[in-house]
Amino acid sequence: MAIVKMKQLHLMALLEDRPAILQQLQRMGCVEVDQPSFREEAADWVPLQRPDMQALSRAREERQAGEHAITVLNQYAPEKGGLFRTRAQVSEAELFDPTAGKAALQAARDINGAQRRIQSLCAEQSKLQGNKAALAPWLTLDVPLDLPSTRETAVEFATVPAAISFDEMEGAALAVSELVQLQRAGGDREVQYILFICHTAVHEEVQEILKGYGWTKANLREWSGTALENDRRIDARLEKITQEIAVEEDLIRSLGDRREGLRWLIDRAAQEIQREEARSRMVDTGTTFLLEGWVPAESWESVRQVLEQYSCAWEVKDPAEEDYPMVPVKLKNNALTQPLNMVTEMYSLPAYNGVDPNPLMAPFFILFYGIMMADMGYGLVMMLASVFVLKKIKPKKGKGMYHLFALMGLAGVSTFIMGAVTGGFFGDFIPQLLKLINPDSTFTWFYKPLFTPLDDTLRILIGSMALGAVHVITGMAIDFVKKIKDGHLIDGICDDVTWWVIFAGIALAILDVGTIAGIPVVLVTGCVMLVAGSGRNAKGFGKITAVFGAVYNGVTGYFGDILSYSRLMALMLAGSVIAQVFNTLGAIPGNIIVFIVVSLAGNTLNFALNLLGCYVHDLRLQCLEFFNKFYMDGGRPFKPLEFDTKFVDIVK
Repeated sequence: MAIVKMKQLHLMALLEDRPAILQQLQRMGCVEVDQPSFREEAADWVPLQRPDMQALSRAREERQAGEHAITVLNQYAPEKGGLFRTRAQVSEAELFDPTAGKAALQAARDINGAQRRIQSLCAEQSKLQGNKAALAPWLTLDVPLDLPSTRETAVEFATVPAAISFDEMEGAALAVSELVQLQRAGGDREVQYILFICHTAVHEEVQEILKGYGWTKANLREWSGTALENDRRIDARLEKITQEIAVEEDLIRSLGDRREGLRWLIDRAAQEIQREEARSRMVDTGTTFLLEGWVPAESWESVRQVLEQYSCAWEVKDPAEEDYPMVPVKLKNNALTQPLNMVTEMYSLPAYNGVDPNPLMAPFFILFYGIMMADMGYGLVMMLASVFVLKKIKPKKGKGMYHLFALMGLAGVSTFIMGAVTGGFFGDFIPQLLKLINPDSTFTWFYKPLFTPLDDTLRILIGSMALGAVHVITGMAIDFVKKIKDGHLIDGICDDVTWWVIFAGIALAILDVGTIAGIPVVLVTGCVMLVAGSGRNAKGFGKITAVFGAVYNGVTGYFGDILSYSRLMALMLAGSVIAQVFNTLGAIPGNIIVFIVVSLAGNTLNFALNLLGCYVHDLRLQCLEFFNKFYMDGGRPFKPLEFDTKFVDIVK
């Protein structure tokens, strides 16, 4: 497996053929349309112009309309049994059928229009309910709220704080003049609502008195008639609004059977958006257009055969070394290594001139996951979940969900095997269950496990660190081979081979092998190589600091990396202990039903925690301890013009 070699494509063709060429390229799904490499402001390119964006805007609006319509349908007419819905298999002609497209777009507009009308009605409903609440304190007054003042009489509607004594305030006003009337309409915990009528001759004097009581005018001039009359009019309108909302909701529900057509509309618009976005990256002269992009070398012959059907000219060339940062990266993997793309992409794709880490990482990632989870029951659940999703839901290959469950299936196989090695099946579920059925049962397994996490912790720890050493040395070996290919043999010997000699020397010294006159020859040789190689590019005093730096960084780095693999033992032990604790808690009451319920709940929690925890720790081992030995990241993903659907699969 490797990084796919790319070729840079320059294509000039007739403008009238552009729609057909783009459709053919999208159907093939192997050409990435890139921005033109020339400067558009250059004088020689002045005649070239960008295509208009109207079609792109229209396609985006259609997709947005379809997505919003489905959201509305999910609110008013939820789909039943949609959790494990399989993707429809349709032909290209069916998906892009113009009649079905117009019908789906009209349905989306009807649904969205009804929802907008509901929103408008709800806004009016909220406003009327607020008005109704504002009128409530004045309902006892049989006086028009728009009652005007006259030349002889002043009329006001006002409020005062609830703590004010109405009788005291009324007495103070009457003390000024008997030509004053205060009527309390109602009140709540905060304010009192007052109708005030007085002769204009004493109005200002009485107002000064009332201001001392927190007198505030109420603006009710927008109302016509009494509060009760307005309240009844609001009730009538609210009832009508409720009926109108029900009509619009019924309209939306009646269009619930258009949901599948809306999904097709979204997918159809998404493909048109892809084509129009690719078109927007081109330039044209009014009669011809220029396309620049990238095509995998292995796919060029098929692309060439398609282009020969049109009147066009092209140039295909291999990228120069200085172009490598701009070359898109596509990884060529098989069924075993392809799911690891989600790990690589989560970190960063390799540079175009780098190394595809997936086939190198896959055995370690899958093995390490199984070691950390190490339970036949958990592995069986993972395999069944993977098979169910991949066979029932059928996520699109090469996408996130497919990678996730394919990787879960591979990790499940490893987990099951390591569970068989350690004798774990939901912890010690079976022995505990058999002991409840028969207290004299001494069943453990039909075979003796090679080791168990609780009894052989030290062996597991040593084995984990040994695997870590193999993992680290493998990364160094990849780096050594890469440096040889790049013509940097000396760097490979000084950076990698030197430490292999030191590791071998340490191992031989521990075994008391390979010594001459008590001197560990291999270890001393490695140290000499380290001193000589670390200062090869330094001068003067820098050679000494380079040696100390190499020794310190090497010792702390390599041995720290290997020590970090103890997490394999730690997670295996933690998962096993937690499962056994829950099984023991469930067995305490001595009831089989209670035991099964408690064990099921505990193992579900343990499984969920380990499912994520093992992935995170496995990812850390690959990214920090393995990748940093050889990996050169920074690649950008290859994004060809292709059919990328969400709800349907296009079949030929």
